[in-house]
Amino acid sequence: MAKPPEAPAPAEESVNSQRSGRPRDARIDTAVPSAVMEILDEVGYGNLTLEAVAARAGTSKPALRRRWRSRQHLVVDALAEHIGTEPTPDTGCTHCDLIAGVSTLGHAATTAAMGRRVLPALVADLAGNPELEAAFLEKFFSPRRASTAEALRRGISRGDIRADADVDLLLDMLASTTYYRMLFGHLPVTATLAEDVVEVVLAGVATDQWHVRHGRQGSLRT
Repeated sequence: MAKPPEAPAPAEESVNSQRSGRPRDARIDTAVPSAVMEILDEVGYGNLTLEAVAARAGTSKPALRRRWRSRQHLVVDALAEHIGTEPTPDTGCTHCDLIAGVSTLGHAATTAAMGRRVLPALVADLAGNPELEAAFLEKFFSPRRASTAEALRRGISRGDIRADADVDLLLDMLASTTYYRMLFGHLPVTATLAEDVVEVVLAGVATDQWHVRHGRQGSLRT
């Protein structure tokens, strides 16, 4: 009686499966965000093309399309890569941490890659594209916000910030001045803006302990 055909070995299946797929080029993942930021600085958001990015990064337009849904998604990932998604450190100093976190936005605003030539146009694209908006919030906006939220909660734990402080409101207050100036350009994003904003915000929510420790004569609350 003839034997039934044997099933292929699992190891052979695994090898064949690996051969059928194309390995991901890690060099592209590094080169492309850098190319995007350089081109944004040079020509702005509206003139950024996949062809230009591919040429600058040493790859091809099809390779970009395999990784990113659109030019806009490519910009979101590049911003997250180069501006950072966890900007607020833990140095043991509440106001130092907050200044450091807000300062990353201020630094980015001094370049075309996040300033007047890019951010307003990108935000306009978010409004008409829910999928792009979700990607922007998930990859760039929300991680940065969570990083600063942790700094505020550490400040509450240290006794520097009142326990009843509204963390979400504080987050909006800390970042909104820089975003507002980037969007409308009515005033410059100065080198001291982050420190100025943090000082004003903490004047309203810091505890007496923080005010005394940092040379303030008692709380500024009324």
